[in-house]
Amino acid sequence: MMRKLLSNPTVREFLRVVLAVLIALVLGFIITLLVSKDPINAYKAFMFGPLTKLNRAGEWIKESITLTLLGLSIAVVFKANLFSLGAEGQMLFGALASGVIALFVPLPAILRIPLALVAAGVAGFAYGALPGYLKAHLNANEIVSTLMLNALALRLYDYILINFIKPPNAGYNASDFFPKEGSLPNFIPDLPFLHDFRQIFVNQANITVMVWVAIVLTIVIYYLMYRTPYGYELRMLGANLKFARYGGVNTKRTIVLAFAISGMVAGLAGAHLAMGIHTKLIANITIALGFEGIVVALLARNNPIAVPFAALAYGYLRAGADIMERSSDISREMVLIIQAIIILLVTAEYILPVVQQRIESRRNNDKTAPGQALPEEGENNVI
Repeated sequence: MMRKLLSNPTVREFLRVVLAVLIALVLGFIITLLVSKDPINAYKAFMFGPLTKLNRAGEWIKESITLTLLGLSIAVVFKANLFSLGAEGQMLFGALASGVIALFVPLPAILRIPLALVAAGVAGFAYGALPGYLKAHLNANEIVSTLMLNALALRLYDYILINFIKPPNAGYNASDFFPKEGSLPNFIPDLPFLHDFRQIFVNQANITVMVWVAIVLTIVIYYLMYRTPYGYELRMLGANLKFARYGGVNTKRTIVLAFAISGMVAGLAGAHLAMGIHTKLIANITIALGFEGIVVALLARNNPIAVPFAALAYGYLRAGADIMERSSDISREMVLIIQAIIILLVTAEYILPVVQQRIESRRNNDKTAPGQALPEEGENNVI
């Protein structure tokens, strides 16, 4: 039974990721032992802090929502065997577009909030399509173009915020708080029989309706990847560019759309930061979160259904790191060490080489050399 279970590629991938995280946590604890005067309590705060209070759990969930959107955004590009560092800039434009609507468009909440989300998605879509076009039609390196476009987006965002949005007498680079009509409502409906329960979450956790948007987008992206002609073209492009071209796939259109769809989802992540977490536009609103989506996509192996779970796990580590920093003598950089170890282990070819070697040997009736294993058919690894 166990052998049959381990022969399932999905189970092996799950075990591989879990093992990578466990190894990273053990190594993180060893480092904590070396640098902390009270390593037990420090790591206890790291491992269990997000669950000790409702407001801490709320911060974990809110951050995980943003990470889910970013993971979905990156997974679309990775599935095409491309690479994008542009989520940061796309988030900034999404935050800016949604913030302008939330602040200055005098509509009721039922119209203003959907309009702001649409504006964020459109802004991210347009800014994501730009590096896609450069890659498809000019063969520009997508890593360089997306990274440079991030810098451009940051300067434009700061310029518009400081010169056109920030109140004249404000001593800091931030807009006014959004009105209630321009802020994302709580994820629990305002119904009479849910009033008391809802008030607890509004006052303590303040988790917004973006949690439902993230769930819907997860389903939509999965359906797009695996149940549509475009998804087939995307996966074929990721498997082999030349084969896809010879097979009749419009590779240029597929590349542009991959970056554009990725940008749209990242733009919605920016809207969540602006309208759901900060409820205003501030300088450095993304806090380099765009790059964290890469980790989430890698943990999920570019599977949209796995992205929310990877985001919850990684968001938990980030939330625990914040609590550890506030309650011990360990700095938040500890989570960066754990993050780096996770990336190294997850992106390694195999974490369970012996088990996989035996499975492949039985499957092919041929002995594999020690320390080697045959790659999975159709596996699309990025990095």
